[in-house]
Amino acid sequence: MYDLVCIGNFTKDTIVSAAGTRVVAGGAFNYGAHAARALGLKTAAITRLARGDAEVIHALERIGVEVRVTYTAESTSLRLEYPTEDPDDRILSVTASAGSFTPAEVADIETRAVVLGPSFHGEIGLDVIRILARPGTLLGLDVQGYIRRAVDGRVVYVPWEERHRILPLVTILKTDAVEAKFLTGESDHRAAAKILHGEGPREVLLTHRDGVLVYDGQDYHEALFLPERLVGRSGRGDTCLASYVARRLVDPPDQAIRWAAALTSRKMEAEGPYKGDYSSVERFVRERYGVSAGPGAV
Repeated sequence: MYDLVCIGNFTKDTIVSAAGTRVVAGGAFNYGAHAARALGLKTAAITRLARGDAEVIHALERIGVEVRVTYTAESTSLRLEYPTEDPDDRILSVTASAGSFTPAEVADIETRAVVLGPSFHGEIGLDVIRILARPGTLLGLDVQGYIRRAVDGRVVYVPWEERHRILPLVTILKTDAVEAKFLTGESDHRAAAKILHGEGPREVLLTHRDGVLVYDGQDYHEALFLPERLVGRSGRGDTCLASYVARRLVDPPDQAIRWAAALTSRKMEAEGPYKGDYSSVERFVRERYGVSAGPGAV
């Protein structure tokens, strides 16, 4: 029995910004698993990638993550261009894909929580979600992998045709501000979160350039991102979702959101996944958000 399982394709990310061009080992499963381990969870990851990129697997195993991998002919490869300082403003292109997950790859997983982080449409389908949406299991899902589709190498938004079947199965739905406006037509964060909540998920987590908002059906909870410097913009949402789901195992939304904002802030201070420890996040929560750190490691 795991505390949290992160599922998604590894992505070889070429990141282009004012700071230059670099290649980073990405993937929501990777960012999420690092965050969960930093919070003290017994963590597993399920991914697909080419054998030549197996170092990301070894890196996760070194910090105590159990990894199940399906080796494919090539890894998913993305190009992320940030033309401005706004982390929500980016241009995505895809040059290769590791393909789709099958029910057999997840059928025997026992976990308290699971986070699904596909990069674009077709990677994690309804057949896989139905297996994982068990009573008593927190299921976090990122909308990016359902409204983004690769068309002639560019990643574009497309209507989410299966949302009425998927959203009622979701415990915590994650979206960013751009995706939320695409799905609802609302630029107001609270209004968009409320609309999405009405479609089935128990909670909606919405990230934006300044922080994160959660709507739980009754109340709105908000926290700012407070990094000392902004270096690692890619993986922000992946880190925030996994951190929030992890803390929801022990905390109510108003406390879990502070932990998620704190760990995400620390992650944004460097490229790649969060590499710090529990005590660093705990201190950040206490010093930057002015609240007690809560009940300790999950």
